[in-house]
Amino acid sequence: MNNQTSKALFDRAQRSIPGGVNSPVRAFRAVGGNPLFIKSAKGAYITDEDDNRYIELINSWGPMILGHANEVIEEAVRNAISSSLSFGAPTAKEIEIAELIINMVPSVERVRMVNSGTEATMSAIRVARGYTGRDKILKFEGCYHGHGDSFLIAAGSGAVTMGTPDSPGVTTGTAADTISVIYNNLDSVSNALDQHKGEVATIILEPVAGNMGCVLPQEGFLQGLRQLCDQHGVVLIFDEVMTGFRLAKGGAQELFGVTPDMTTLGKIIGGGMPVGAYGGKAEIMDHVSPVGPVYQAGTLSGNPIAMAAGLAMLNYLNDHDEVYTRIKSSTDQIVAGIKQNLVDLQLDYTINQLGSMFSLFFTHEAVDNFDDAKKTNTESFGKYFRGMLDKGIYLAPSQYEALFISTAIGDQEVKAIVDANKEVLQSLKDQ
Repeated sequence: MNNQTSKALFDRAQRSIPGGVNSPVRAFRAVGGNPLFIKSAKGAYITDEDDNRYIELINSWGPMILGHANEVIEEAVRNAISSSLSFGAPTAKEIEIAELIINMVPSVERVRMVNSGTEATMSAIRVARGYTGRDKILKFEGCYHGHGDSFLIAAGSGAVTMGTPDSPGVTTGTAADTISVIYNNLDSVSNALDQHKGEVATIILEPVAGNMGCVLPQEGFLQGLRQLCDQHGVVLIFDEVMTGFRLAKGGAQELFGVTPDMTTLGKIIGGGMPVGAYGGKAEIMDHVSPVGPVYQAGTLSGNPIAMAAGLAMLNYLNDHDEVYTRIKSSTDQIVAGIKQNLVDLQLDYTINQLGSMFSLFFTHEAVDNFDDAKKTNTESFGKYFRGMLDKGIYLAPSQYEALFISTAIGDQEVKAIVDANKEVLQSLKDQ
């Protein structure tokens, strides 16, 4: 495919933007080549500046569950724009979306709107610290909670993709207050809580990890965390920025029947606009200013355009149960096709899937935690990525990212994805 315009734009961008991109994984460094510059998208397809068209399985890293340029969301945004872009004052839509979130997400009794998933997770741990009077947080290796200082300790996703899992600029004191443990390993959690008895304010995790690739919680893991938090007086936070409203209306907590004390949300909650939220038990959330002493504020929090998009998205999902059946069916078909390709080609790579999230790992071993994920052959993934791109399939440019299916993916797209997968895997095997 001709990518000369994208290449020229990338060369130009590097003179004014660090690395030429505004988020590191977009630079394609983990997969080789130059990033594509996108000019439009509709449904299941994106089009780059060279007019190449791709079936895409990122969906803006998750938010576009209804596909790109969905008419319901676009109409809501158009209607909102006519009343001004920002007020910096309360609006009725903020109440409506808050009430809807409380209705949909089991753990949420109060919710505060913010502007990103990172802002949501940063705020949530601050509230948990203020509520408990404790300083330390416990996170899991490979779980990514945005770029807040406390989270860039053994983080997944972009951090490991770029080869810098512990970021310069994070202070020694911050690192000392962050305890990293092993995903799907309750013993590591229990031992850490015993070692730091009475010091841990919160345990935060992705209930289904999406930033070391898609990694599922083993049976009893989430339930065990709930019990340990109850025993030690620790606030349990589910980071559902990815999984919220994607795996079910109420997210992973609804799917697994485990209710955390707090939940962070993003991506789908904004319908494609930059929105995040954190919420939880009323007794915890009532520590947030102006009711309580924990300060958090934002000029654009509850922005009316973002609220309109998010409200339209959540209302649609709340009213259309078939969305979840449809995207799971499409994902099941894609994964089944890839598994059959692996059998036909006598390859035993690992696939993890839950609902409309999945990852193909270039390893022969099960992937249940970050150490497992790091055993994958990233060089092979890079070749696979480039091969799929050449065949018109746009994947996340990192082995350590989950893929997301939208309702716009139909039988035609499923067949194209599975057929391309077989051809590329065959070519890799022949090399």
